[in-house]
Amino acid sequence: AGCGSSSSSSSVPGVTSTSITFGTHQPLTGPAAPGYSEIAPASQAFFDYLNAQGGINGRKINLIIKNDEYNPAKTVTVTHELVLNDNVFGIFEGLGTPTHTKVVGYLNSSKVPDMFVASGCPCWDNGTAQPYTFGWQPNYTIEGKILGQYIKQHFAGKKVGVLYQDDDFGQGGLAGIKDEVPAADIVSMQPYQSGTTTLAPQVTALKTAKVQVQVDFTVPIYTAIAQLTSFTLGYKPQLAVSNVGIDPTTVGALLKAVSKGKASGTGLIEGALTDGYIPSSSDATNPWIQLFMKIHAQYDASAPFDGNVEYGMANAYTLVQALEAAGKNPTRQGLVNAVNSKGASWTGPGLVPFRYSTS
Repeated sequence: AGCGSSSSSSSVPGVTSTSITFGTHQPLTGPAAPGYSEIAPASQAFFDYLNAQGGINGRKINLIIKNDEYNPAKTVTVTHELVLNDNVFGIFEGLGTPTHTKVVGYLNSSKVPDMFVASGCPCWDNGTAQPYTFGWQPNYTIEGKILGQYIKQHFAGKKVGVLYQDDDFGQGGLAGIKDEVPAADIVSMQPYQSGTTTLAPQVTALKTAKVQVQVDFTVPIYTAIAQLTSFTLGYKPQLAVSNVGIDPTTVGALLKAVSKGKASGTGLIEGALTDGYIPSSSDATNPWIQLFMKIHAQYDASAPFDGNVEYGMANAYTLVQALEAAGKNPTRQGLVNAVNSKGASWTGPGLVPFRYSTS
């Protein structure tokens, strides 16, 4: 009888009559923090903007952000805290391939919605084994194929080398490159471990192999370290970088910091090639960028306005569409069903379509 007078969603974790709460694990400190620490606060800024207009179906969206330092062991700890202690409705935008892969099994076995992972690992694309997990950005193998196709078309016969993070992120990108670039043209493949402080052995190996086109599947700090190392060695290949590692504002600041001020701005990445699936954050003529700049100025002004902030807001907009589709009395399963049935038709600033389904 005591439950009879409460709202129909009162028994759903993270849902009250006035709010809906998600949690996320983010690298607020650690090797991936530069740039990436801006993403979840930007999502929160979008939710703040929406909440000021009444939220979704009368509920304000809350986001509990926990720092995992890009450390998989800490990802497990904070994710369990979010689910068991904070009682969140779902996990949103959990960031990182080496980190999120350690909790995806737990979230699926617990039937907790795992929404729009902030990683392009192909491993999220498995609706049968992981029905509660949904990726958001184009996967790294597709991205590698796009970069590889461009290199094959515009740098035919050049010696190609790949510097990659030795996990599903870098390996997925490398697989895409190898799908497109002739094997005879790939003369050096150099992995690195997240957490390392030097890339001198890898960059030296690329130089020794006389690589003319260097492809980086790196997070921003390692893009910067690699370019500073190349500069020190007097080595200047054509650079092509995964979109996750080449935000100019982020890498420019890192180049200045890592070089102790000797390198400033984006000079060492000038001329680099990349691919993008959302508009450039500097395109002030784009209506989405105009909206995000307005929200940024009002709710997130302490952060630079860059691609990381744009990512967080664009992903947040997708979650809003999912919550709208889940209806006035959202359940965890109802949210998953809404993405499967309606997600392929959603819109946003993205330059490519979504393709959600049960499989």
